[in-house]
Parts: sequence; structure tokens; C-alpha cells
Amino acid sequence: MDPSARPGTGEQAKQHALKLLRDAILRGDMVPAQRLVENELAEQFGVTRASIRAALIDLAAEGLVERIRNRGSRVRVVSVDEAVAITECRMVLEGLCAAKAAVEATDEQLDRLRRLGGEMSKAVAGGESMTYSQLNRELHSLLREYSGQSVADELLQRLHAQLVRHRFQLALRPGRPQKSLPEHLAIIDAVTARDPNAADQAVRAHLTSVITALRE
Repeated sequence: MDPSARPGTGEQAKQHALKLLRDAILRGDMVPAQRLVENELAEQFGVTRASIRAALIDLAAEGLVERIRNRGSRVRVVSVDEAVAITECRMVLEGLCAAKAAVEATDEQLDRLRRLGGEMSKAVAGGESMTYSQLNRELHSLLREYSGQSVADELLQRLHAQLVRHRFQLALRPGRPQKSLPEHLAIIDAVTARDPNAADQAVRAHLTSVITALRE
């Protein structure tokens, strides 16, 4: 790292380390159960060990890191049962966001959702599973944004982060995009029709399908 680009100390350094660690976990660069050695991370990110430790404490509070007594920290392992429980919570919150988006979104925002549905269909038709996965995440993000429900948005971002490994596994499972595409298009159709009840039900149907896939 260029020394001139390194952050200072204290809160600035902690936030720098926190962002880099969180992004690495969400990208899948750091895998579940991987040890997080404070000295190595401090050298890698150009901050103090104290800044790394403070960042790891914050990530533990977010459910991304597990701190083990006398053994340091590791990327937290989320079991299938826990992933199902998290998805059940997502069902309620994302249903709320979709319902509110159906009412609150502007016409321009609804047009963006329609275009996104077309992009998702094109990605599946072309066998571009990772592109489809990225568009999938964009759809859920836009629904949270368009809902104007900031509390649900914050909670959902934390829940999504804990599911990163399971999300990657589902994205790469043969036939999964073909299964989930109609579910996503149904969500888009309900929101763009400005039907909050249908939007809520479409999200619940989709996440019920996700739970079934997680258990397979």
C-alpha cells in the first residue's frame, strides 16, 4: 500500500480496516472458518493491530466474524439451519420493502425495474449465471432503496451479509437461475403494477423457494 494513502490512527484507521475486511468477506475472498490474524491484517491494510482488533469486534457484532476465546477471530460459519432462519426474517422485511416500493417508487424508478427484468432474462438466456447473480442483488437493493424504509434496509443489509457463502453456492447451482428468474419477474410485475399486496406475496413466494433450495 502506498504510505501516502494509508489512513491515520484511531477511528479513521478502524473504519478503513472495517471497510476492507467487510468487502473481502462479502466478495468471498475470505471464506467461512478462515482465521483472521491481527498482525497479518494490520500489515496488509497498513493500520495498527489495535485498529484491526476494533474492526473485528464491529464485524462480530454484524455477524460476519466469530471471536473465539484465546484463539482469535475467524470468518463466521453460517449453518444451513441458520441460513433458513435468516431467510425467514428476510421474507418479512423484503416483503415490506416491496409493498412500500409499489406505492412509493417514482415512474422513472419503476422503468428501471422493468429494464432490470429484461437484463436478468437476457443473462439467464445467455447462461451468464454470475451476471444474473449480480443483477439479482441489484434488484433486491433497488427495492430496499425505493421503499424508503431505511430501518428495514439497514437490517436487511446485515442479514444479506451473513448469507454471502450460501448466496454464492446457490448462484452456481445448475438450473437455479431458470427457477428463480420467473419469481423475480413476478416481483417486478407486482411492484410496477403498484400492487403492494401482490408485491409482498411475490417476495414471500420467491424466498420460500430459496429456503427449499437451501435445504436441498
